[in-house]
Amino acid sequence: MAQLPDRADIVVIGAGVVGNAAVSHLADLGWRSIVQIDKGPLPDPGGSTGHASNFVFPVDHSKEITDLTVDSLRQYDELGVLSLCGGIEVARSPERMQELRRRMTSARAWGVEAHLISPAEVQQLVPYCDARLLLGGFHTPTGAIVDPIRAGELMRERAESAGALTTCAETEVLDLEVEHGRIRRVVTDAGQIEAETVIIACGVWSPRIAALAGAAIPLTPAVHQMIDVGPIPQLERTDQWVSFPLLRDMDSLMYERQRGPDLEIGSYAHRPLLHHPDEIPPVGDHPGQATPTSFPFTEDDFTLQMQQAQQMFPELLTDPEPPRTAALNGLLSLTPDGGALIGETPEVVGLWSAAAVWIKEAAGVGRMLAELITDGTSEIDPHGSDIARFAPAQRTSSHVLSRAAEGFPKIYGITHPREQWLSDRPLRTSPFHPRTEVLGARYFEAAGWERPQWYDANADLLQEYGDQVEQRTAEWDRRWWSPIIEAEHRAMRDRVAMVDLGAFAIFDIHGPGAVDYLEQLAVARIDVRVGRVVYTPLLTPAGTFRSDLTIVRRGEEDFRVITGGAEGARDLTWFRGHLPADGSVQLTDATSAVTTLGLWGPRARDLLERVTEHDLTSEAFGFGTAQDVQIGSVPASLLRISYVGELGWEIHLPAEHGLRVWDLLWGSGQDLGLVAAGIGVYGTTGRLEKGYRLMGAELNAEYDPVEADLALPKVKRHDFVGKQAYLAARAADPAALLCTVALDPVADDAEPRCPTGGEPVLTPDGEPILDAKGRRSYVTSAGPAPSLGTYLLMTYLPAQHAVEGTALQVEYLGRCLPLTVLTVGRTPAFDPQDLRMKG
Repeated sequence: MAQLPDRADIVVIGAGVVGNAAVSHLADLGWRSIVQIDKGPLPDPGGSTGHASNFVFPVDHSKEITDLTVDSLRQYDELGVLSLCGGIEVARSPERMQELRRRMTSARAWGVEAHLISPAEVQQLVPYCDARLLLGGFHTPTGAIVDPIRAGELMRERAESAGALTTCAETEVLDLEVEHGRIRRVVTDAGQIEAETVIIACGVWSPRIAALAGAAIPLTPAVHQMIDVGPIPQLERTDQWVSFPLLRDMDSLMYERQRGPDLEIGSYAHRPLLHHPDEIPPVGDHPGQATPTSFPFTEDDFTLQMQQAQQMFPELLTDPEPPRTAALNGLLSLTPDGGALIGETPEVVGLWSAAAVWIKEAAGVGRMLAELITDGTSEIDPHGSDIARFAPAQRTSSHVLSRAAEGFPKIYGITHPREQWLSDRPLRTSPFHPRTEVLGARYFEAAGWERPQWYDANADLLQEYGDQVEQRTAEWDRRWWSPIIEAEHRAMRDRVAMVDLGAFAIFDIHGPGAVDYLEQLAVARIDVRVGRVVYTPLLTPAGTFRSDLTIVRRGEEDFRVITGGAEGARDLTWFRGHLPADGSVQLTDATSAVTTLGLWGPRARDLLERVTEHDLTSEAFGFGTAQDVQIGSVPASLLRISYVGELGWEIHLPAEHGLRVWDLLWGSGQDLGLVAAGIGVYGTTGRLEKGYRLMGAELNAEYDPVEADLALPKVKRHDFVGKQAYLAARAADPAALLCTVALDPVADDAEPRCPTGGEPVLTPDGEPILDAKGRRSYVTSAGPAPSLGTYLLMTYLPAQHAVEGTALQVEYLGRCLPLTVLTVGRTPAFDPQDLRMKG
């Protein structure tokens, strides 16, 4: 065992496949003082890497996860640890067959080879299965088996051969010491090591290690049952480790695969079996277990699954109780939303997480993490995996356990893109919640906030607007949607609507260095006159999108940042991470203290004038400005901006007055036809009609402001994050342009369909569209446009396709639907001169 150095540039805690990938890529990027620590022995230290299902299915509905998986496949292949065999997900039910068509849609969108195959074709590829049970299959030829232990050895060897890595096995971390909010040293049973960057990559133990530094890595160990039965003569005779594709029996929440002479059977169909990291026995003291993370097998949880496996593979499993070579309750990591936990922890500077990662994407995560640490950005967009995405309440063990129990069946389940989590709710509610509940709000969740998506009390509007409201006929399209949303939209466009925006994240920034601090982060100029509202992107060092938000100058040294609830935790971490060390800037998270109510529509000014004496005329209160007013006896700040393209204001006020202002406006606006409208209007129908971009959808780390048509007329003098890349993008022709496209009317005998986002945009001949950077065109956002009587999509298109009137297609659940490009760039399809909003 190597002697522990007393200092290093980077310490990596964990020698599983993720930690090994991280040290390898850090060395490739030039780091030369890396120390890797693991409590267990090498090459298999006893974590999930040693027993986890080591197969790789390349397609996920998440582009990020698919990109990470494809990158990992490439790396494993280069290391020579990959056995290519293909994979098939099979359907026993019509519902699952539809899901496989959706899988095919994602494969086409992300550029992964895949095929929908018949039961006969499944039988030909997997000769031992009973294809009579099946309706079809989804075949990915690049599915494979990986040897993660050998991969880890090779990765470490690569870093060691570069003179970059010292590996210390059988070394236990006892403490992480933090000074002034930054990691300073790692204390082990072999001594202390000073380091300003520490990566926690120790799987199910990660929460316990992070807690030593006062940080939270929100995951829980969960059981995944696996058994190996054999030897089986038919498999023995193949004389191969794997001779047929991996088979996922999706409706049974199971998989089967050859492992030499054995058949491995894995299940996600059993009850959630969750553990606490402290329940995992220590290395070297785990009687009855092969490793600390291989818990004793619980027979009762597998009885039905064994029967289903015998049904699927009757030729191989003829013995009612086939002999076993292994049976275990293996531990894996589950998080509140099922995603990985990558990035710098919000609580401690320099302390990074690489947790809740499956073997299939581990090598790609190692590269992503190394790039983020080295360059502050990564080739693959880390938005969905960012550990900072969770609000504090979502990082608690209680919440993690609730969501993990709910999420476990979703691993192989069918989950609608709009489907909501149901456990541990409500977690955060706005001051308006008592009133929205009475109105029959149907709540969707964002960062723990309950946000009304639509209101059942507005069902009467369906009669008022009649056939102007789309009625969806396909059951899948109706899920987590209501025609009431479109009726609320119509009422807002005709009269006036209130929107509960209490989920907004609000940060107040103050101090003599505030102007310079914000100028360094924002693309737009922040040193504007007091009262101006500035919409601005924040960029990564590569000049792509990190965030987009609103900044209000409230005084010479006072600013207010307003960002979406779903992005609030990430943005707060970003702002805090860039605070100057000299104390010249103070940042206060005012999210819980300040609430927001939106008021928009042609009668918005008429209503607001009834409750304030303030001059609201356009001459006195121009668009893009903010003023402090009194609403009745309540002090409030009005921002004349709009995300729905209508006259109106965001009303910001102390949270304790929220209910009073709601009641005052509600009572004063009934004769004006005031309605409450949900986020379905605010975030989908109203937004799409105006072509407004959404962070995490149109705005991501793969595209820049020029491509999104958000580049400003001039570039400010002040330096800011990403400026050089932004200048380079402005000087070049964009590889793609963001466009608004519309579904063409369907034939009378065809059922209208409603894409949800993530679908491939194709040429009229059905070919994929790639730009000069190799990026495929896909739907970033989708939804109805009630004011236009059509259904809108947003997508990035190369210049030759980004022309108004161009005919295209979108693939949706096996159908190709014709499209037409409506607008290119920021020009909205509805009210293109913004007369309604600025009048």
